Order: sequence, then structure tokens, then C-alpha cells
Amino acid sequence: MEKKKILYISQEIAPFLPKTEIASTARKLPQVIQEAGKEIRVFMPRFGVINERRHQLHEVIRLSGLNICIDDHDHPLIIKVASVSAARMQVYFIDNDEYFRRKFIMKDAEEKEFTDNDERSMFFCRGVLETVKKLGWRPDVIHCHGYMTGVMGMYIKEMYGKDPHFKETKVVYSLYNDSYKKNWDERFAEKLKFDGFEDSVCEQFKDTSFANFSKNILQFFDGVNISSEELDPELKEAFDGLTSHKLGYVEEEHLGKELSDFYDKVIQEPELA
Repeated sequence: MEKKKILYISQEIAPFLPKTEIASTARKLPQVIQEAGKEIRVFMPRFGVINERRHQLHEVIRLSGLNICIDDHDHPLIIKVASVSAARMQVYFIDNDEYFRRKFIMKDAEEKEFTDNDERSMFFCRGVLETVKKLGWRPDVIHCHGYMTGVMGMYIKEMYGKDPHFKETKVVYSLYNDSYKKNWDERFAEKLKFDGFEDSVCEQFKDTSFANFSKNILQFFDGVNISSEELDPELKEAFDGLTSHKLGYVEEEHLGKELSDFYDKVIQEPELA
């Protein structure tokens, strides 16, 4: 029987960025799922704080060179790769000088969130999908970690799902106590419309607060799991109200089996009404 393919995308992965709840989970989970018998690919942004020499990143020329249009501006897509030898896995990096070369992650030196984080999120998710197509690798499940990956469900359900490459792909989202404080750009809905989303989708994101963003993106995922032991009450309420497949918090020692079984359930069962 052909191995199920799980694509992991995360805004942070250790050891390339400091250990946080997201970075640690996004590092460990692909390894245990691979050991459980599934095939994996792993993607993250190539933030400027990542030391390319230390982690031995190198550009994948055959995958680079595509331009992705965000808000009527073309942005070159650069793909790099590095290995996590202890886990026998590769990590692909989505890079672009304008969005990811700055020496910070989501905030500047004064702890102010970047005003283009919405565009960085869109570029990252689209960059992943375009790269996976170039690889000729069809994921059964895309598992998203961190709010920067939140728009992935929308791209699969409303746009890329029409592409034969992603026709059968399911999307899973992990909820963490991870949020942005400053509202995203007030033109976020306009940028989504320019990208090709229907008005009915764009309307949901005119309010660019984290609370509204989170509540609405969850509707586009086939499965949602809780990855923070003590989840923010507002996020927990949104989770409880979902009719999609759900998985509560799982202790680390059981993560591999529980998530592997969860993927199988999401893949095999039709979407819940």
C-alpha cells in the first residue's frame, strides 16, 4: 500500500529558530510521523535571522525562479533546503528578499509587528503550494502550524483545490497560544480579492483582528487539533464550535500515534456537514 503523504508547514522550526512551543512541535512531529510509516515534506519561511552557513542551507535552483503576484506586485520565489540529520529529514525554506531578508521574524527591533505580515503569510503559503507542484509530490494532508499558515486552508478549499494536484488534499490546523496583537493591514480583504478569492470569502476578513481571523480561517480546515495544553479561552470556544474533525491536546509521548490516526480519519472520512 502506498504511504500517505503529509506536508508540514510551520512559521517556526527548531533548530533553525529558537525553541518555542510551535518550533519544537514542528520539529518533532514530522519525525515521529515519518517513523510511523508516512512520507513527509517540511516547509518554513527563510527568515533573515536564520544562519545559512551554520545550518548549511543551499538554494534549489530547479525549484526557484517563479514569481508570485501579491497585491498586484510580482515577488520572486527562492527555494532553499537544509537537513536535520538527527531526524533524517529535509526542510525546505520559502525565501524572498522583500519579505524574509530582514533580520527579524514577525516583529522589528522595537517589538512592533510588521505591517506586511498578511502578505508574507500569503506569499509563504502560495510558495509552498507552487513548490510542491514543481516537486511532483501530492500531499494527502497539509498540516499547518502557526497563524502565518492560517490562510492555507482557504487556498486549498477556494483556489488550489480545483487543481488536480491538490484535488484530494485535506488540510489540518494546529491551535497554539500564538497570536498577533496589531490588526493586519486593513486592505487584507482587497488583497485576497486580487488573489482570486470570491467576495463571500473576502467579506469575512474585513475585520483583520486576530480573533476574527482565527474564527474564520478555522472553517476552511478539514481537521483542527489543540497543540497548547492550556489554550486561550477564545480559541478554545472557536474550536468547540467546529463541526470538522477535532483532536484535543495530546501528550508528547502519544503524539505520533494520535496524529497519525487523526490524519487517517481526516483522509478517509468525508467532510462533516
